[in-house]
Amino acid sequence: MDIEETPVLDNHLHLDPVNGRNTEAAAEFADHGGTHLLVLNKPSWHLVEAAADEGTFREAFDLTVDAVEDATGVLPGRAWPVLGVHPALVSRLVEDGYTPAEARDIMQTGLDVAAEYVVDGPALAIKSGRPHYDMDDAVWEASNDVMCHAFELAAEGDFAVQLHTEGGEDFEEVAEWAEQRGMDRTQVVKHYSGGRLRGPTKSVLADKDELGIAIEEGEPFLMETDYIDDPDRPGAVLGPKTVPRRVRWLLQEGHDDAVRTAHVETPKSVYDIDTEATLSE
Repeated sequence: MDIEETPVLDNHLHLDPVNGRNTEAAAEFADHGGTHLLVLNKPSWHLVEAAADEGTFREAFDLTVDAVEDATGVLPGRAWPVLGVHPALVSRLVEDGYTPAEARDIMQTGLDVAAEYVVDGPALAIKSGRPHYDMDDAVWEASNDVMCHAFELAAEGDFAVQLHTEGGEDFEEVAEWAEQRGMDRTQVVKHYSGGRLRGPTKSVLADKDELGIAIEEGEPFLMETDYIDDPDRPGAVLGPKTVPRRVRWLLQEGHDDAVRTAHVETPKSVYDIDTEATLSE
């Protein structure tokens, strides 16, 4: 199979319509064989000045929705927004004088708003999680409360949640928390995952070694770059052309089934999107 015969989805990429390359990055993805994007809003404080009320979240989300519409215009397939609250916001709010409980409430309000964009359109899923760095117990507890609120919203609305968390391979407890709130654990997606993971569905950073491990594991997975669209850090984390390049490599190595898993079957089962049908539209 050639890359022209398959959808190519980057499951987690940022576009910055304020400071970044924005549509140019989506076009670069398409020029190298990419077809579909899940675009995550950048942390709210990167897009707008304030970071602590409902209007601020809506402003950041609307900027991302507009960026996704422009990206769809340059893709053979389409892009979808995934909207939410970056877990590191808790630390910024606490540093600004809010208690962890107040920070939790603000972030949960942001998730309520994000869920509206999924239920009413045009977003596909929401993003939540917990910080990937050390914090005190009160902030850790508040962060877990925020993440579990995301699970409650997703269960009610029947949509997926992408998680930004600390590293590791065992997130069984997190998947159980989601199930306790009514979610199917396969709709919990661990962004920036390695090839081996317990609990949620893994979104594997497009590294050859980690993709090799994911294929050996034989479980559903997605692929991502976590491209951050920051002009001061070009190419970070991985550039937008990386997923198409890795798909070409996988096909050259004979991993047609793995490519179908990551770019057709898992997107369908997790997000209920049809990357083949939207490619032919």
